[in-house]
Amino acid sequence: MALPAVPASLKPIQHYVKTAVEYDARDPAVSYYCRLYAVQRGMELDKKSPQSRTFLASLMDVMEQEKKLNADNEAIQNEVVGQAHMENAALQMFLYADNEDRAGKFGKNVVKAFYTAGMLFDVLTTFGDLSEDLEKNRKYAKWKAAYIHKCLKNGETPVPGPVADELVEPPLHRNESHESGGFNLEPGPSNNVPTPGGHDQQPADDLPKVNPLPQYNPLPQIGVTAPSLQQLPQSRDTWVPPPNPAGVKLSSDDYQKAMKFSRYANSAMQYEDSASAIENLTKALNILTTGHE
Repeated sequence: MALPAVPASLKPIQHYVKTAVEYDARDPAVSYYCRLYAVQRGMELDKKSPQSRTFLASLMDVMEQEKKLNADNEAIQNEVVGQAHMENAALQMFLYADNEDRAGKFGKNVVKAFYTAGMLFDVLTTFGDLSEDLEKNRKYAKWKAAYIHKCLKNGETPVPGPVADELVEPPLHRNESHESGGFNLEPGPSNNVPTPGGHDQQPADDLPKVNPLPQYNPLPQIGVTAPSLQQLPQSRDTWVPPPNPAGVKLSSDDYQKAMKFSRYANSAMQYEDSASAIENLTKALNILTTGHE
């Protein structure tokens, strides 16, 4: 489905939409969550203008098609698995860029890799606040993208790894300790790339166009694996849900359907579409009380 042009009021989400397209063929789950983040961020930016409403509605339609086409993709259908999957994707991209940078292999692809990693860490916030380590990696990735780009633009040779003189935080890899103190970096807006030392920020649109990055292999063995529901740790004092007041025994699929209609209703209310909100809330209630739509 061809999307309309991104309206000016939603320009900050343009690169997330573009990243989703780049991942369509190699990892539909990453594409799905990039679009989900773009929709959520877009609604915060502008949910009233006709151009914005049209674009966001089209983006949501694409997401719905993605979900239907990937009915067997657990990372899309289950948010717990999706969160672990997205964390792996962000870390793998980050580690590729960081290894290339530390090896002194500077180039436009490394700029793009750091910048993409920063965006994927942004997308991870769809599931909640980032851990301290991931937040530091996000800041570092965005700073490093801007720093290397600035050096290449000015004909300078970048310094590999963290640059202490610029007061930035070094990246934290898994199983590495972090010595606090001596570093400071104020985060910038998600649509901008922070520049070293708190100077003026450089718009993401100024980043160069580069060739596609090396092939992405979903779920690499770098310390995180996406669990299935059966693999999730179980507490000895397992919580037992209260009985359904209507006496209906609901399956996990029933709850998933009810959640889906609730999300539709929430989106409709954000668009101030009361009719659609009532319709979807009614469907969710019917499922919860009868087990049927």
